[in-house]
Amino acid sequence: MTAQPGEDRVAVLRALSPGERSAYQAHMTEPVITPELVAAHGLSPDEYDRILRIVGRTPSFTELGIFSAMWNEHCSYKSSKKWLRTLPTTGPQVICGPGENAGVVDIGDGLALVFKMESHNHPSYIEPYQGAATGMGGILRDVFTMGARPVAAMNALSFGQPEHPRTRSLVHGVVAGIGGYANAFGVPCVGGEVRFHPSYNGNCLVNAFAAGLARADAIFYSAASGVGMPVVYLGARTGRDGVGGATMASAEFDDTIEEKRPTVQVGDPFNEKRLMEACLELMQSGAVISIQDMGAAGLTCSAVEMGDKGGLGIRLNLDAVPVREEGMTAYEMMLSESQERMLMVLHPEKESQARAIFDKWDLDFAIVGETIAEDRFVVVHEGRTMADLPLRTLSGSAPEYDRPWEATPPLPPLTDAPVIDAIDGLRALIGQPHYASKHWVWRQYDTQVMADTVRTPGQGAGVIRVHGTDRLLAFTSDVTPRYVAADPEEGGKQAVAEAFRNLVACGARPLAATDNLNFGNPEKPRIMGQIVGAIRGIGAACAALDMPIVSGNVSLYNETDGQPILPTPTIGAVGLIDRLEDMIGAAPRDGDLALVLGRTRGHLGQSALLACAFGREDGPPPSVDLDAERRHGAFVLANRTLLSAATDLSDGGLALAAFEMAVAGGIGVTIDAKRKTASLFGEDQGRYLLAAPFDAAEALMVAAGQAGVPLRTVGRFGGDRIALGRSAAPLDDLRALHASAFADALA
Repeated sequence: MTAQPGEDRVAVLRALSPGERSAYQAHMTEPVITPELVAAHGLSPDEYDRILRIVGRTPSFTELGIFSAMWNEHCSYKSSKKWLRTLPTTGPQVICGPGENAGVVDIGDGLALVFKMESHNHPSYIEPYQGAATGMGGILRDVFTMGARPVAAMNALSFGQPEHPRTRSLVHGVVAGIGGYANAFGVPCVGGEVRFHPSYNGNCLVNAFAAGLARADAIFYSAASGVGMPVVYLGARTGRDGVGGATMASAEFDDTIEEKRPTVQVGDPFNEKRLMEACLELMQSGAVISIQDMGAAGLTCSAVEMGDKGGLGIRLNLDAVPVREEGMTAYEMMLSESQERMLMVLHPEKESQARAIFDKWDLDFAIVGETIAEDRFVVVHEGRTMADLPLRTLSGSAPEYDRPWEATPPLPPLTDAPVIDAIDGLRALIGQPHYASKHWVWRQYDTQVMADTVRTPGQGAGVIRVHGTDRLLAFTSDVTPRYVAADPEEGGKQAVAEAFRNLVACGARPLAATDNLNFGNPEKPRIMGQIVGAIRGIGAACAALDMPIVSGNVSLYNETDGQPILPTPTIGAVGLIDRLEDMIGAAPRDGDLALVLGRTRGHLGQSALLACAFGREDGPPPSVDLDAERRHGAFVLANRTLLSAATDLSDGGLALAAFEMAVAGGIGVTIDAKRKTASLFGEDQGRYLLAAPFDAAEALMVAAGQAGVPLRTVGRFGGDRIALGRSAAPLDDLRALHASAFADALA
C-alpha cells in the first residue's frame, strides 16, 4: 500500500513474529510493539511519537489499536477538519448541527427531522452485499439513536465501466444488499442516484442516507453525564467481524484487497428492527442519559465519544461484554464492528425497567462499565488492565493536518463543440446505464412501506407525508463528479445548487443538507486541492441558498493502485412542503406548453452529451450564479399553482429533461425547430423546465417579467413523438430504449 495500510487481523498478524503470533492467538500475551506493527495499524512514525509523548511509555497492543481506531481518517477527519469548520452549519431551522450521530432540523408542529449520509465504500467493494447492507444498517442506527423513527432512505452509488469484469457483480451485490436490509427493516427507499465512470473501476462508492422523525423536544444526544453512572451495552453480541474496519476505510486498495474481507461487517436487519423498537421504548421510559451507536471502531469510538462530549472518563470491564465467539481478546472486542449494537449511559434507578424492555425484545443488555470523574479511558479484561489512557486526548488531540494542496488548474474553453442530430444525441444518453431508467434498481427496493410515500424514485426528489399532519418532506441526492474534477469549487457549488433545484421543482422549500465527501488520497496535493476547492464551493452555495450542512461524512483514500476516483462530494438535501396541494407534479398534461426558466447559453463543456456521444471530458464546467439560483427557485415556489410539472435542467440539458418529463406524462413533446445541439444539450445552470396550460403559461410570463427572471416558451407537450429541433422519433421506441438499457448492460 502507498498510503495507510488497512488494519485488519491479517495485516496485524503478518507484522508479528511467529512466536508473538502464536502467543497472541492463544490469548496468552500481547505482542511487542515494533515499527512494522505500528505501520500495520496505519499510524505514521510521527503519529506514534505523539502517542509515546501522550502516554509516557510504550503503549500496549490494545492501546495501539485504540489509538489507531480513534486517529484514523474515518473517525478523526484529520485531513479535512480545518476545511469542514468553514461550512455553514447554523440557521433558525437547525436544532443540532454536525458533531452528533445525525443532524436535526425543525419542521414545525413540534416535530423534527433527523438525517445524515455516510459512506460504506471500501467494505462494499470487498464484499458487496454485506458492505452495502451494513452501510444501510449503520445510517439507520445514526437516526434512531437520536430518538427518531426512520421514515425514508436514499442511496448514491458510483460504479466503474459496465464492461469492467467486477462491475456487474458489484451492482448486483450492492443493490441487493441495500434492498435486503432496508426492505426487511421496513423503511422506504425514496430516491438516490447511480452513476458509472472508469475512475470507479477499482473503488465503488456506496453512500447511504436515512431520515427519521422525532418530537423536537425529545432528541437524544451522546454526551455522558454524571459520575458513577452505569455504561450499558445493548443489542447484538460482539464477534470478530469488522475488526479494524474503520482504519481499513482510511486506506488505499492494492492487490491484497481480498485479505481485507475479515474487516467487513455482517448485518441482520431483523435484529436491527428489534433494536430500534427497544431503544425507542427505552427512551420513552426516561432511563436514558445518553446513547451512542457502535459504528466505526465499535466499542472504542462509542465509549470515547460519550466520555469526551460529557467531560468524563470511562471504565470498561470487557468480561461483561456479550460475545458470540470464544477466546476473544481485548483488542478484538474493542475494535470489533459487529452490527446492531448500542452503548448507553443509564439512570441507575431505571436499570431493572430498562433490562426488562431489552429482555422483551430478546436482545442483550449488559452493564459493561461506569463513568468516572478522572480523564481516563480504562479497559479491564480478565483481571488485567489492557488500556489506561487519557480519554480526551484520544478524541480531542487526534492529529489535525494542514496538508499542502494545489489548486486545480483551469481548463481551456471548449472551442470545438460538436454538432449531432438531436435524436441521435438523445439515444447516446438514454442508451447508456448512466442516464437510462434506474427502474431495475428501484424495483428491488420497497418504496411504499409505511404507506406515506407520495413520489417514488426517478422523479428528481422523493416525497413522503409526515404522518398525522398535512406536511410533506422531500429528499434528493446530487453531485456531478465530472464538474468537480474539472473545477472543484464550481463543481461543489453545482452539487448544492442541483439539490436545491430538485427540491424546489417538486414544490419543497429547501431546509438543510448533509454531505458525503468522497475523494482520493489527501496526502497528494492535487487531491487535497480538490477537497479544499469542493468544500469552498459547497460552503458558498449552502450559505447563499440557506441550506446549512447539519451532518455528514468524509471518505478519503478512495484509490486503487494509485488511481483515484473522480472527486465525488455527494449532497443529500431535505425540503418541506406545507400541504399536498402545494406539491408540483412531475408529469405534464397533453397540450401543456414547455417553458425554460433561466438563461440558456449552450454550455457543452464537461457535458453528458460530450461524454456519452463523443467520449470526451473537455472544457470547464458550467459556472453557477448563486443569486440567480435563489431568485429562480423563489419564482418557481411562488408560482407553483400555475404549473402542471417542473424539473431542473442538469445533465443532458433541455433534450434529456424534456424527454424524461414526456415519459413521466406518457405523452410526446415537441421542442422548437430552431434549437441546435448546444441549446438542446447545453448544461447551463440555474434552469428549470416548466409545463403549464396555455392560460397559466401566459400568467407565468407576466410574473416572470415582474420578477425580472428570464422565461421563454420552447415547445409543447402532446402527441406520440419526441421532436427535438428538426429531428424526431416515436415516443414508444425511445421509451423502450430508456427502460431497457440499464438491465441490458448490467442485469
